[in-house]
Amino acid sequence: MRPLVASVGDPAGVGPQLLAQAFCDRAAQGLPPFAIVGSAQLMRGVAAHHGLAVDIAPIASLSDMDAAGDAMPVLDLGAIPYRPGHPDRDGASLALAALGEAARLAVTGEASALITGPIAKAALQDVGFAHPGQTEFVAEACGVPAEDAVMMLAGPSLRVVPLTVHVPLSEVPGRLSAALIEKRIAIAAAALTRDFGIAAPRIAVAGLNPHAGENGRMGDEEARIIAPAIAALRDAGMAITGPHPGDAMFHAAARAGYDLAACMYHDQALIPLKVLDFDAGVNVTLGLPIVRTSPDHGTAFGIAGTDAAHAGPTIAAIRMAHECALRRLAA
Repeated sequence: MRPLVASVGDPAGVGPQLLAQAFCDRAAQGLPPFAIVGSAQLMRGVAAHHGLAVDIAPIASLSDMDAAGDAMPVLDLGAIPYRPGHPDRDGASLALAALGEAARLAVTGEASALITGPIAKAALQDVGFAHPGQTEFVAEACGVPAEDAVMMLAGPSLRVVPLTVHVPLSEVPGRLSAALIEKRIAIAAAALTRDFGIAAPRIAVAGLNPHAGENGRMGDEEARIIAPAIAALRDAGMAITGPHPGDAMFHAAARAGYDLAACMYHDQALIPLKVLDFDAGVNVTLGLPIVRTSPDHGTAFGIAGTDAAHAGPTIAAIRMAHECALRRLAA
């Protein structure tokens, strides 16, 4: 199987150190071979700063990985020092270049899957990044419309899809439509089968309003938009229920009844995921011709360079990318 690639993310954030820690723990964690796309100088600085006993092997292509032996293979895009907690323009430029190259390797099939390190979107915009986030960037690299790339957050206890993502809460009702709900849930259900091996996914759909609208007393979006979308998906053969009150969907007994919770807005999905699986949450992009995962956290500049950052989500992202890629290979 082809190796995985991981873009380093912002050099001043926690991404480089967590990738380095994951690499050092790869045998104990049962992780597949992966290369880091970024800077050999940066990763040497990470290893020295954090006391990691690992050599760095700059490589020119993924075909050089075998020659690296036990050293960390780094597709070297340029020299940059390790200055944790101090983001700058040079670091943002490296993060963007690493994301672009790692995505290219996955799209061309040279890599079996892509893991993206956390970035600082505002810093990237200063160096030419014109996308709302990495999901949209990777979708464009794949030739997929951004609206067909669906964000799923997954952990050991819960999988969630926010049907609207990085928009103000005040705009959510206006952005919801039956067509959007049907399309994104259908994409998510197909991905659960293809990438996660769930033959007949069970989907639970949250309402928008308190008490799922309480028969129109607290809003009519459930009756006017959400319920018709659910009915259409059910008529198409999907195992789907709702709209459910959002405050009753995430206790243990409720979670046992579905494989995926489809939520109406960002925090409705991410709050329960982070409460239940904070150290093992993975951001997965569904609907792409490639496998793309990312740890479900940001750059965390405030703790970069310390030992406070936890490698669990990075390890989980690498493992999940590998498992999804294996399922695609076996299909």
